Amino acid sequence: MTLSAEKSEQSGTASPEEVANFTRLAEEWWNPAGDFKSLHQINPLRMTYIRDQLCSHFTRDPENVRSLEGLSIVDIGCGGGLICEPLTRLGAAVTGIDATPDSIKIAAAHARQMGLDIIYQNILPEELVAAGVTFDVLINMEVIEHVADVDAFMTACAALLKPGGLMVGATLNRTVKSLALAKVAAEYVFGWVPAGTHDWRKFVKPSEFGHYVRANGLELTDLTGLQFNFAGGWSLSKNLDVNYFIAAAKPA
Repeated sequence: MTLSAEKSEQSGTASPEEVANFTRLAEEWWNPAGDFKSLHQINPLRMTYIRDQLCSHFTRDPENVRSLEGLSIVDIGCGGGLICEPLTRLGAAVTGIDATPDSIKIAAAHARQMGLDIIYQNILPEELVAAGVTFDVLINMEVIEHVADVDAFMTACAALLKPGGLMVGATLNRTVKSLALAKVAAEYVFGWVPAGTHDWRKFVKPSEFGHYVRANGLELTDLTGLQFNFAGGWSLSKNLDVNYFIAAAKPA
């Protein structure tokens, strides 16, 4: 199924400006030295957090190389598949969706090259809800700060979860520190992400993310920060001032 940027502009959670921006960057998804190099740098920590949250919630052994065997997972805003592929290698049945057609094409082509069976669709989460499908796990990493309608987006995310399922997300906190580091420094000083990638006004405070979670019947189970230190690089942290992860469960 395909979804045009024009349709997204008329209705739905996708922002046509964001779709246009990620269309321009789509060819860069699997270049570790390219425009998405910061995602490649934090991806091992993202995967560690996701795996550990899922193994804790579903009582799995995180040391098992197929620890997610039998779980169905949907990655919302999957981009080029940087999270979908390692989740598949851990045994999960993975579906990746994205509002940017070119990103889906790149993701599908790369999965074929890697011999991985991943379902990729150019579709919005609310359309997946209308199709009547649900999943054990929903991933929305660095997506909520890019959508046009956060309320509708989170409602769709909650609806896509099976009872007893888990949502794992990540975003940027809206603080003076994040303005200085995640916007000005990351985009204009160090060039970690292309200029204009983020709108600081759309960053989401943990209290706001928690509100959306609870308003849609989910229970907040974890908040963990992600911080950068010039001496030691990226690490998980209790500091939520800039980047943070969130996990929330749907009651069984």
